[in-house]
Amino acid sequence: MFGLLNLFGRSAALKAADRALRRAGLHPVLVPEAVKLTILRLHKKDADSERTSEDALDEAAQLFAYCMLGRDQFIDANSVSAADSAERRLEWAIVAGESLDAQLILLAHHSGLIHEEIADRIDVEKD
Repeated sequence: MFGLLNLFGRSAALKAADRALRRAGLHPVLVPEAVKLTILRLHKKDADSERTSEDALDEAAQLFAYCMLGRDQFIDANSVSAADSAERRLEWAIVAGESLDAQLILLAHHSGLIHEEIADRIDVEKD
C-alpha cells in the first residue's frame, strides 16, 4: 500500500513545508511528517490574506525552528536579528496564549522536539 504513495510523490504542500524548514535552518528530515502536516493545518487555519502563503509558511517555520534549535543554533543557521524576531514572537505568544505562534510552540513541546532552553521558559498545564 505504501508503494502507491511513492507513485504519486509528495504533495506540493509538504514540499513547500520542507523548503520553508530548510530556509529556517532546519533540515526537514528532523521533523516528523505528522508534525509537518500539523504545521500546514495550523497555517491553513490561520490564513491571512495580506501575506502570501509562502511568506506565512516561512514565518511559521522560523518560529518552529527557533523552538527546536534554541537560540544559539538558530543564530548559527540564520542571524541574530532573525533570532531576536523569533524571541519576540515567543515572548508574545507566551503572554497572549491563543495564537498561531502559541500553537506552534505547543506543537514543538507536545511532539518532544522543543529545545530544553525553550521548554524551560513555557508553562504548560497538565491535565
